[in-house]
Amino acid sequence: MPPTRLAGLLGTAIREQRQSRELSQCELAELAGVSQATVARIEGGGRGPSIPMLERLLAAMDVQLVIGVEPLDAHLDARIDDLAGRPIAERIDELGLDELLDRLTDFPQAITGSTAALLQGAPVPVDALEIALRWQDSKPFTRWLETNYGQRWNARWGEFGGVWLEPEEPGEHRWSTRYGEIRATMCDELPETIEVRHGGRTYQVVPLVELELSEPHAAELLRRYRNRQLASDS
Repeated sequence: MPPTRLAGLLGTAIREQRQSRELSQCELAELAGVSQATVARIEGGGRGPSIPMLERLLAAMDVQLVIGVEPLDAHLDARIDDLAGRPIAERIDELGLDELLDRLTDFPQAITGSTAALLQGAPVPVDALEIALRWQDSKPFTRWLETNYGQRWNARWGEFGGVWLEPEEPGEHRWSTRYGEIRATMCDELPETIEVRHGGRTYQVVPLVELELSEPHAAELLRRYRNRQLASDS
């Protein structure tokens, strides 16, 4: 069964609450009496937690779930509005982007997708580092994943793990690592990039105009953002 919107929302809520309390996944798992792998699967959004499991995780952080309904995708518009009011530096730090990039030095890559849009000022939701990688660098990437406890997304089971790490093997190009999630676009040659700077650091990113042509998910988020801008200006 494919991941559901609700599973993603619950996973994000658990992760944000955990991070706000400066807990690791292992620490939360110990408090709730579950395994670290369970916390990782739930936060990844691939499998929604059972009600008892959700209550245990939230109770371990002294919070509870409040249920409500809203127009479809209203949460996404609300998140875009919230991100628009926050500094880019804060959003980069929240994603742990610099720490992850500092460790991805064994092979060249280009930042793409929603991550590239964020670095160019678009207040779009980002929950993973999105990069373009060359097929010829797949072996050093696999070695890096092995060193950093990588687990590949298993679409059949809706969770990380249980499939080969190698990009050449069938499956989505999506991995969880000890430093965060990576989503890759495998290509023969890296796309053209531009440099953007934040906090004295330079990032090589795919330009917005190219993202809108080649990255459907990022293009949809950018469209929603622009529509929000037009609505607020009218």
